[in-house]
Amino acid sequence: MNILDKIVLRKREEVALAKELVSTKTLEAALHFNRVPYSFEEFLLDEKRSGIIAEFKRRSPSKGIINDKVTVEEVTTAYAAAGASALSVLTDVDFFGGHTNDLLAARAVNNIPILRKDFMIDEYQILEAKALGADIILLIAAILTPDEIEDLAVFAKSLGLNVLLEVHNLEELQRSVIPELDAIGVNNRNLADFSVNIQTSFELVDEIPDDFLKISESAISDPITINELRAAGFDGFLIGENFMKTQNPGASMADFVSQLISV
Repeated sequence: MNILDKIVLRKREEVALAKELVSTKTLEAALHFNRVPYSFEEFLLDEKRSGIIAEFKRRSPSKGIINDKVTVEEVTTAYAAAGASALSVLTDVDFFGGHTNDLLAARAVNNIPILRKDFMIDEYQILEAKALGADIILLIAAILTPDEIEDLAVFAKSLGLNVLLEVHNLEELQRSVIPELDAIGVNNRNLADFSVNIQTSFELVDEIPDDFLKISESAISDPITINELRAAGFDGFLIGENFMKTQNPGASMADFVSQLISV
C-alpha cells in the first residue's frame, strides 16, 4: 500500500465520522453555503494578477513539517496582496496538518477564489467545501473512477463551485475529461512516491483540450519556469512548498512575482 492508498483509506474513515457528527442540513445552513463562489477563470486570467494559485501547507508526507510557525490569515492575505490569482488551502489533518478551520479563516480575510485542497471522494465533502466558503474543489483522477469524477463534478457544479481535475499522466487525462470541469491541472509530483518532474507538464499541455483552464502544479521554484510554462500554454501555476518553506511565505511570493516577466 503506497502513501496515496493510505490517505484514501483514512479519508473514508474521516468522511464516515464527519457524517455522523455534522448533518447535511447543518452544512446547508452554514454561513457561507449560500454565497456565490468567485469565478476561477475570471481571476486566473486577470492580467493584473500573477496566475499563481498560492498554497498554504504546514507539512506533507514526503517533507514532514514545512512551516508550522505562521498563521493562515497572515500568509493568505500576503499571498493575495502579492498578486495571487487564487489560494489553495489544505484541509487534510493527518497527512498535511491542515484543518477545515484553516479554510474558514482564509475565507474570512480574503476576496479571491479559494481551492479546498483535499482528497475528495464523497459528495459530503463537496457540501462541506461550499459551507466552508470554498470556490473551487479538487478531483484527483488517480483516486477516482471516470464515473465518480463525473458524479462529483456534476454535483459541485450544481452548487456553483468551480472544478479542478488533477492528473499525473496521459492515461488519467484521457479517461477523465468531461464537460463539467473548469480546469485541468497537471501535477508534476507523483502521489505514489512523491518524486517530481516538471517535464510532466510540458508533455501533457497540448493533450489538454483548450476548452479548459490549464494548470501546472508542484515542482515550480523558479520564475523562469513559470514563463516557460505560460509560453507552452498554461494559464495557472500552483505553488506552495517553495513559499511555505521560508520564514515569510508572503514576502517570498512577492519577491518571486517581482521576477516574473511578461511573455
